[in-house]
Amino acid sequence: MGASDAGCGDLPPVLSSFVDAFVDFSVSGLFFPPNPTPSPAPAATRIPAPARLVAIGDFHGDLPKALQALSLAGLADPSSARWTGGAAVAVQVGDVLDRGGDELRLLYLLHRLKLDAAAAGGALLTLHGNHEVMNADGDFRYVTRAGLEEFTAWAFWYRSGLAMKHLCSGLDPPRDPFRGVPESFPGVKEEFWEGFRARIAALRPNGPIASRFLAGNQTVLLVGDSLFVHGGLLQQHIDHGLERINQEVKDWIMGLNGRRSPSYLRGRDSVVWLRRFSDGPNCDCGQLEEVLSMIPGARRMVMGHTIQEGINGVCEDKAIRIDVGLSKGCTNGLPEVLEINAGDQPRILTSNPLYDERWKQDRKQQAVVKEQVKEGLAILVPEIILKEVETKG
Repeated sequence: MGASDAGCGDLPPVLSSFVDAFVDFSVSGLFFPPNPTPSPAPAATRIPAPARLVAIGDFHGDLPKALQALSLAGLADPSSARWTGGAAVAVQVGDVLDRGGDELRLLYLLHRLKLDAAAAGGALLTLHGNHEVMNADGDFRYVTRAGLEEFTAWAFWYRSGLAMKHLCSGLDPPRDPFRGVPESFPGVKEEFWEGFRARIAALRPNGPIASRFLAGNQTVLLVGDSLFVHGGLLQQHIDHGLERINQEVKDWIMGLNGRRSPSYLRGRDSVVWLRRFSDGPNCDCGQLEEVLSMIPGARRMVMGHTIQEGINGVCEDKAIRIDVGLSKGCTNGLPEVLEINAGDQPRILTSNPLYDERWKQDRKQQAVVKEQVKEGLAILVPEIILKEVETKG
């Protein structure tokens, strides 16, 4: 091929598409056609309420458990990994990365589901969690051995693709994302150096994985009257501007806004680290109401980040916490998702067969509300838990 560049005249586009599809399949096991449906337009910061809205908590590198949650929500077929949610809108609140070994496979899966959802008239919207921010910043404290191995394998296939593309002079020389990445890491075992190099190359601002998958995330979303954020929002974040936050973070991920994350993504009071409204039953309801009042139309804040024994709400369900520690790298929690249908109260879809027992324990501590048995084991529960629950086996 290299000896006969004249034969490359019509080959570059075909070769490039083939190589990209080859690398994608080798890394993820998923096939993306050379000319896929155009990627969905970037989500706006404020979106009208859909007929069906679903919220899903942190995945943390666990593909099988993520598929269980998506299947429970009626959004994906776990056997084919294709979208089944029709026109539903789903929000995943971040922390796809770290604590597990399926990080890249999850990013690829979510990308394909986004394409499928858009073609079906729905949408899958993803947020940044603190672990996406940490990895883009080069902070790998919560990376697992399996996670490093997955990125090492990605580096092999990505470099193989670069080598293939260099076979034909008709292609523009592809950028080498490994350029400038350190060869060694003092204080880190040498067996992990290649995994560290791969993660830095892939996930740093303007890295191929960051720019392809993470740049499509939002940091905060208002869908109907539900405000979605990984950690939480305070008054100073609203003053900074929700649209401005989303655009600045996107620019940072794309390498257009410096190497280090914006200050409102770092520290205990940042939008991806805040636990003020999600840590235990004590919540500053007054401050929460003040924050919500600053955003026209916002009725509730839906958050991940802080692991709960099950999805729950406080402050009259103005704060809803949906991280159930799903991943085996966390607490291996049973899947639960939040469903908000137009005109209805939010309800929990759960696969937890012990939900009735959890309800009984809460009932002893809370004021009792009127019970109402519904089809599919749906029940009304005390206020500390969202008022309508559907259990699925």
